[in-house]
Amino acid sequence: MARKPNIVLIMVDDMGYSDIGCYGGDVRTPNLDALAAEGVRFTHAYNTSRCCPARASLMTGLYPHMAGMGWMTVADLGADGYAGNLNRRCLTIAEALAPGGYRSYMSGKWHLASVNAIGPDGPKHSWPIQRGFDRFFGTLAGGGSYWRPNTLSIDNEHIELPPDFYYTDAISDNACGFIADHGRDHADRPFFLYVAYTAPHWPLHAKAEDIARYRGTFHRGWDALRSEKFDRMREMQILDEHWSLSARDPQVPAWDSLSPEKQDEFDLRMAIYCAQIDSADQGIGRIVEALRGQGMLDDTLILFLSDNGGCHEEIHAKEQDPATFGTHESFESYGRPWANYSNVPFREFKSWVHEGGIATPLIAHWPKGFKGGRFDHQPCHITDIMPTCLAVAGLEYAPPPERNAWPLVGRSLTVALAGETIERECIFWEHEANRALRIGKWKLVAKGIDGPWELYDMQRDRTELHDLAAEQPDRARAMAAQWTQIAETTDVYPLDGRGWHQRIEHPLAVSRPEEPTTNEEK
Repeated sequence: MARKPNIVLIMVDDMGYSDIGCYGGDVRTPNLDALAAEGVRFTHAYNTSRCCPARASLMTGLYPHMAGMGWMTVADLGADGYAGNLNRRCLTIAEALAPGGYRSYMSGKWHLASVNAIGPDGPKHSWPIQRGFDRFFGTLAGGGSYWRPNTLSIDNEHIELPPDFYYTDAISDNACGFIADHGRDHADRPFFLYVAYTAPHWPLHAKAEDIARYRGTFHRGWDALRSEKFDRMREMQILDEHWSLSARDPQVPAWDSLSPEKQDEFDLRMAIYCAQIDSADQGIGRIVEALRGQGMLDDTLILFLSDNGGCHEEIHAKEQDPATFGTHESFESYGRPWANYSNVPFREFKSWVHEGGIATPLIAHWPKGFKGGRFDHQPCHITDIMPTCLAVAGLEYAPPPERNAWPLVGRSLTVALAGETIERECIFWEHEANRALRIGKWKLVAKGIDGPWELYDMQRDRTELHDLAAEQPDRARAMAAQWTQIAETTDVYPLDGRGWHQRIEHPLAVSRPEEPTTNEEK
């Protein structure tokens, strides 16, 4: 019987649609570019617009509310869809692959366990080892220092911080270690490796030599650079000639209105952000070489994507000296202006479900599995990753009856990798009452709990500049009714719509008992 392929799933955090080189960006990403050149680049791939929901959908093949992660891990909002903890009505990819003989490893950010499960005395039922992984290195929380993270874990235990620590490098190095260990101890079995970088999520922490590579690159400013990137993406055939570049975000000042000192500070912020992605790409190169060294590369499916669009969140310490930026003494973000650049050509950002919040690069590489060197322009979604992994492993989705699991939402991308059409009815989104539905070329989208529905033709206007809801009210009403029907059947209601800043005193925040875990389920 033919050996089943290995699967390496790589996710970065808060990276925009067009940051990396092979999608038109300025970041030096030779390793991702090489995977893209030999693989398939999806141009209409989508995530769920936020960290926790994206990881829930990635790991389960479900809409995030179905897995209990409609909002964030910081609070249980008192409804099944917003429990803030990965529930038992879903299987992770690791759990689903186990019957096929796969061993599963994870290195990086988990962010699927409630905050009360992160401490040394907290429950561990939603840690990676309890959700199907054989080995785990990384962090359970959503973010923090790259130099001195608050907690670091191996398998089921917190560990002391090693010397000379930089988290991005540690994620890469432990991923390579898992590959080497598997080749030594389990060479007769296939493996699944999930590599979840925190880069380039704030804070801006990067090594000096990587920052230096980009210093001065962005002195011409976001206005000129947005236009140049848009033209470059058109030339690369990532963008359709019908689409226009969205305007500079209304809350972003013109570059020329800034003082030279402020321009230099913004150049530094973007240089550090790029250095964070560069460091991840270096690590991906080491992972590829680890696979090659074990003779595994040709028969390993590698998938790469981002959890949401560029992050507009302004994280700034008072009176922070720019000379400290990038070091453990700083805690900064690159801010809304550069997020607007990261998301070219789209508008909006992380948390919203306009294209700037949900569009992601998606690269697939598998030399033995499909012919590469091409684009695929079909809409696809982060829920498609689970069924894709099952398909390449030759497995059916077969949750134990006692789990009362939801049926998979996603569709296998193996048909697209074979050059065929993905059959699907629609793609659905909700986060903080930002709502959207895509059916074929049509997308219905709204901002916030009171925001009106907008309707766009994605073939002619993917940058969402021409709202057709008034011109086609019947289509908009029918799509809105379909959105509501899906919401009512996937634990989206009661629609929360509250912002992250209200989480501490949230009136619905509750404490739920730990879910039971059998010995068989670790």
